[in-house]
Amino acid sequence: MSKTNIMYNQTAQEVVAQLSVDSAVGLSAAEIAKRKAQYGPNALPNKPRFSIPTLIFRQFKDVLIIVLLVAATVSLAVALLERPGHVPTEALLIYGIVIAIAMVGFFNEFKAEKTVEALRGLISQTCRVRRDGREQEIDTAELVPGDIVLLEEGKKIPADMRILRANRLQVNEASLTGESSPENKQSMPLKGDLALADQTNMLFSGTLVTTGTAEGVVVATGAMTEIGAIARMVNELEDDETPMQRKLNQLGRRLGFIILGICVLVFVVILAFNHEHDGLNLTQRMVFAFTAAVALAVAAIPEGLAFVVRISLALGARRMAAKKALVRRLSAVESLGSTDIICTDKTGTLTKGEMTVRLLYADGSLYELSGTGYDTRGELTQDTKRVAPTDDLEQLCEIGLLCNNARLADASVLGDPTEAALLVSAAKLGQKHADAVANNPRVHEIPFSSERKMMSTVHRSIKGYTTAVKGATSVILPHCTHELRRGRPVPLTPERKDAIEREALVMASHALRVLAFAYRKDTTQPTETEMEQGLIFVGLQAMMDPPRIEVKQVIERVQRDAGMRVIMITGDGIETAKAVAREVGITGEAMTGLQLDTLTDDQLHARIEQFGVYARVSPAHKIRIVQALKSHGHQVAMTGDGVNDAPALKAADIGVAMGITGTDAAKEAADVILLDDQFLTIIKAVEEGRGIFDNVRKFVTFLLSCNIGEVITVLLGVLIHQNLVLTAAQLLFINIITDGLPAVALGSDPASDKVMQFKPRHYQQAIINRRVWFEIFIFGGMMAVLLLLHYTLIVDAVGAVAASSVVFLAMVVYEFARLLDIRSDFHMKWFSNRLLTVSLSISLCIQMIILYVPPFAAIFTVMPVGLMDWVIIIVVAVALLGIMKLLNPVLDIVGPEYAGTGKPVAAKK
Repeated sequence: MSKTNIMYNQTAQEVVAQLSVDSAVGLSAAEIAKRKAQYGPNALPNKPRFSIPTLIFRQFKDVLIIVLLVAATVSLAVALLERPGHVPTEALLIYGIVIAIAMVGFFNEFKAEKTVEALRGLISQTCRVRRDGREQEIDTAELVPGDIVLLEEGKKIPADMRILRANRLQVNEASLTGESSPENKQSMPLKGDLALADQTNMLFSGTLVTTGTAEGVVVATGAMTEIGAIARMVNELEDDETPMQRKLNQLGRRLGFIILGICVLVFVVILAFNHEHDGLNLTQRMVFAFTAAVALAVAAIPEGLAFVVRISLALGARRMAAKKALVRRLSAVESLGSTDIICTDKTGTLTKGEMTVRLLYADGSLYELSGTGYDTRGELTQDTKRVAPTDDLEQLCEIGLLCNNARLADASVLGDPTEAALLVSAAKLGQKHADAVANNPRVHEIPFSSERKMMSTVHRSIKGYTTAVKGATSVILPHCTHELRRGRPVPLTPERKDAIEREALVMASHALRVLAFAYRKDTTQPTETEMEQGLIFVGLQAMMDPPRIEVKQVIERVQRDAGMRVIMITGDGIETAKAVAREVGITGEAMTGLQLDTLTDDQLHARIEQFGVYARVSPAHKIRIVQALKSHGHQVAMTGDGVNDAPALKAADIGVAMGITGTDAAKEAADVILLDDQFLTIIKAVEEGRGIFDNVRKFVTFLLSCNIGEVITVLLGVLIHQNLVLTAAQLLFINIITDGLPAVALGSDPASDKVMQFKPRHYQQAIINRRVWFEIFIFGGMMAVLLLLHYTLIVDAVGAVAASSVVFLAMVVYEFARLLDIRSDFHMKWFSNRLLTVSLSISLCIQMIILYVPPFAAIFTVMPVGLMDWVIIIVVAVALLGIMKLLNPVLDIVGPEYAGTGKPVAAKK
């Protein structure tokens, strides 16, 4: 079969001849069976839905998880080799941690996936066809090319079709093309190479008939439709790692190499220089050296890090859900915070997707009408002053009510959105559609068509007959002989016609859709020839799909304060796109999809930063724009609701779909789904993401500071004292309980009120930057020296177990001091996080139980710590906190771009 994009250049007769079908009879049963075998079912490419095994496997892909599994396996092997039959506690604990991490991620992502419907919902279930000379209802999956389909108002189009006959047909193609207004459709052939939105004699799968009836022949089904092409494009795009995944994996690889290097060093040093075990044979010495190396690995690996990251992201996902943003992938939570460009669709995202009358023109005067969408509340103003409606305005709105086939109920519309806007404008002036229809019942109609560009209805009343007419200004005015001025018809002069046309052109130049209204009175019912002659011109109504009320302020704030840039990518016409962009504050040049096609990839790369508006674009254009922006190092979030947005949603760093108006395809491709379709919710999600990134930085810094201190302590302890200062079990307890619980609580720290005052670069840095690495090693080194000094001074007097117990307690207290130090750098008040206060208290209580309850003390090989050691530990902890604060000016020289949000230098682009 020929490609469908040439069908619009052919006549209807040529198309049915090419498809070998008689439109009056339809396909025969034998031909249907033959084509089913050739083309297959009318179904979209069936990408497998998520599976539980896939979700589980996804949880084990992080480098940190892999490092933990390797450490657990090595620990298990050493334990079984050293003490056969003994329960390998350390290894089992690490395995338990990995399972807990996987469970947190799995349950969060499983819950999100369960809320997302598959692409198959885009095709309606049944349709009416003509086969073997009779009409019948069939499942849409049974359609084949050549089928004759009969369509009516409210029906979803089940396949790509060429129109054979159309009666005042209008189709809403916003989900496919991004065009906000319904498209007028007709059956005549078209000329030239046309964009999808301009193919007015074609119907596309998944779009909706809003007005009229039609008969069409199927030219493409399933994967060969325009929706099928988009679905294939989505499936072919690879899932990129999110920024958070890249940062964590980079950190995990770095830690893995460092830990491996340290363990090898310890193994060699102990094997070569540990003279305390000279009496052992080589195998026994190697086992001891390997045991020490594994203990050091346990100290070096931040076992709680992956768990805390997952918990923190899960908490962030829960907070986002409370703000109407459903997160499908946990790693996307933070990634929003580092976004510096938001590419947004216009219809349904920046705008409500509801036509609204903005201007009224009657009696030579211009009026403004406030309000948006199908909300019937609004004010009539002239020169910013509120005014009452004149008789001419009431007549103007009454014609809009009578010459109308739409219905409005509970802020929803059935029928043409343009006609619905006329119902709303009249309601704002106090006129009810039901009253107008009841007092003026319709007796005849000449429907709107794309050729005529006007519509007329005749109504009977007690005074006779009224003909109500609406249409394009250039079409209506030639039919008018008079104009309504202050309630009285007066002759319409050529000068007044020119003035009215100029007024309409000015409105149109602001991307407003302009309709003219006229009427005539008769004592008897006029004929169709008489209906549209000798009309009395009443006025104009100009409408548009207006921006959402909150969008302008939000865009101004994020561009000015947060340093982010908003770019509009829409299927609408360029003038409409530029008008909306001006109104909401989006800056930059505008370009159409056809202009984009003339640029090479290198030319687009060179000029991409200049453009802020893209109009009349296809799904392939959107992907190209997103990829060009990413090639400049930008982190791009793409928002959208249509089928045409799905490929770009998947190609972007973060895809954000609309939950209410969004199509199933968009939701399937997105990382985040907005449950209220509000652009403001995106910004709330960005703010939450930035707060989460700060929290991740806090606890990563905290955990690494602790682990570096532990590594140095164990390493120097082995070299100096020829023994393990802390056992692997003690280190594992510190890492999981006394470090892990407070670190988890850090994930619930509230976002700083300054997070939206920093440029995106602040959140695009590595989780641990140069300045923080210096600080981590300085603190770890000081803590290790102080711990070993304390151990050395008391070990001969109290014994190794008592000295180890003091080090065990001191390490926990010093790490708590480090936690307070980090939070103060982020300007967080000490008791602002209740969960953190509780977790610190619980950790300390558990520590006391281990030290002072004999059964637990025996498990961890510790004993009670005396009062004097307590005093020394607390004094040293306070001193450590003070020293870290005094070092801040010195560390600023190393790297001023500290993770804390209080340094304005970090806001530099």
